[in-house]
Amino acid sequence: MIAELIIIYIFIFIFGAVFGSFFNVCISRIPLKESLLTESHCPNCGKAIKYHNNIPIFSWLFLKGKCSDCGQPISITYFLVELITPLLFMFIFYVNGSRFSITFFSQIIFASFAIIIAFIDLKNQIIPDVLSIPLLFIGLIFGFLQNNINGLFESFIGGATGFLLFLIVSEFYSKVRKKEALGGGDIKIMAAIGAFSGWMGVLAITFLASVFALIILVMIKHDPEKHFPFGPFLVSASLFYLIGGRFLENLYMKFFDFIMTI
Repeated sequence: MIAELIIIYIFIFIFGAVFGSFFNVCISRIPLKESLLTESHCPNCGKAIKYHNNIPIFSWLFLKGKCSDCGQPISITYFLVELITPLLFMFIFYVNGSRFSITFFSQIIFASFAIIIAFIDLKNQIIPDVLSIPLLFIGLIFGFLQNNINGLFESFIGGATGFLLFLIVSEFYSKVRKKEALGGGDIKIMAAIGAFSGWMGVLAITFLASVFALIILVMIKHDPEKHFPFGPFLVSASLFYLIGGRFLENLYMKFFDFIMTI
């Protein structure tokens, strides 16, 4: 049993690393509306990357973060995405009791979109509709798969709550401060998040994202008058709520069971 689990975790790590490499392609090309199907190339010189220099995680380390052709630095973002993705996939599998389930696949898909969205927003300060709108419908589908019509209804209410809440906040702030508070991308991604979390999750995630943002912005001494991407905080808070919350709940139950045995 243990040997089988180890093999599964290794498979998930490899699977996640490969997908992390693809996510890098999405992060760099979706904002430019480039095809995702063309061969990988250096972002500096444009030359095609040889297959042996395109191994997730290890190639960046082996080449010391530089292109093998032009020698120009390649952003550490590529390495981080390829490392974060498999580690997050493994954590999701662990949190779900080291078994494959509808919830596991739901969280894997959400996490995949979250990674792409976070890094695109950090780099370009946009959340493309091509990501947020499909994620909304995927959330509705998983709502139905997890609890039939009731689940679909809960996902729909969650999506509507996220959309309306952020739309109202954005309109109110814009009228009071005479400038945009939230972009359309933030409003749409919150609708997608709501489809996965439900309306109560929307409230919790909004609070958590605001706290995360406040802490980080204070730490980096960000000018409050300047715009900052809120998408990374939203998806981070969503992952914490959807996945981390389940992990903390499991820890609490194990601790409670331990106390009861004493």
